[in-house]
Amino acid sequence: MNISGKIFELIREKGMTQKEFGKRTGIPQSTISDWKSKKLNPSSDKILIICDVLDVSPYELLGSAEQDRYETPEHVVVLKDTEEYILIERFRGLEKDKRQRLLGYMEAIRNL
Repeated sequence: MNISGKIFELIREKGMTQKEFGKRTGIPQSTISDWKSKKLNPSSDKILIICDVLDVSPYELLGSAEQDRYETPEHVVVLKDTEEYILIERFRGLEKDKRQRLLGYMEAIRNL
């Protein structure tokens, strides 16, 4: 099931109408209809508000239903101004050889 399918399933489970969902998220009804009719997924900037309105975590929304809760998810949402975000941004700014070196350091630390 794709993300939009999960959203519609959660909307039904919460006893919410699509119109109410649109009002609470601020997402236009036409966009929500496109998700359903064209089987499109919402843009990434909408995920957190959708999760908030549906009272689920991004992991629950983006993770696979078959996926074990303790497996690494395919998608991860990282908030700005967190250590994880800063780490990712700094990692992206490194040259390839320095990225590999850093990954080696991280593995060594993990094995301590």
